[in-house]
Amino acid sequence: MNRRKFLKTGAMSILIACDQATANPEKALNRPTPTEIEGPFYPLNAQKDKDFDLTKIAGHEEEALGEHIYIAGSVYDLEGQPIEEAIVDIWQANAAGKYAHPHDPNPAPVDPNFQGWAIVPSGKTGEFRFKTVLPGAYPASARWMRPPHIHFKVTKKGYADLITQMYFPEQPLNQIDKLLQRKSREEQELMIAKKDSEKPNTYHYSLFIEKA
Repeated sequence: MNRRKFLKTGAMSILIACDQATANPEKALNRPTPTEIEGPFYPLNAQKDKDFDLTKIAGHEEEALGEHIYIAGSVYDLEGQPIEEAIVDIWQANAAGKYAHPHDPNPAPVDPNFQGWAIVPSGKTGEFRFKTVLPGAYPASARWMRPPHIHFKVTKKGYADLITQMYFPEQPLNQIDKLLQRKSREEQELMIAKKDSEKPNTYHYSLFIEKA
């Protein structure tokens, strides 16, 4: 093999190796994260503060009530490739189970220091991170308490929009939730976050989206 051909072959090998290293075979799936209803409490009113820290509102001295937690997430395609610069739209109830929404009938109090809504883009590696409070359970009806959950909407040009809900592990209400229990066991596993064994206030959650 002459020197030019050797260099060309070597360069191709490096490119293939880099491409394989970028993909995460453990994250490869043949289906996207299960979809879920958007729910009736997506924010109606625009707010200036939609940053990564939902426990603190710009201009407020006090922080949100409840257990402060971190969500460390990632967005992948179905082959396990990270999706950079996807728009991750999140909203949730506060620690008392109340949404800052005019149509929420829950009598629990609104927390004036809880942001409740954020828009966080995934970075170059498809990762995102935000600080929030562990959402409280709330009554969806007289016989149905919704477990703690966070709503997600992921959008990226060239990919199908994903609307889903992230649940928390070790929550008894997960076992009787009418929405979560409609899913198969495999689908439920994709919708329940993983708790960090070394950082008990941190949860990991991966989202998988498919091409449009």
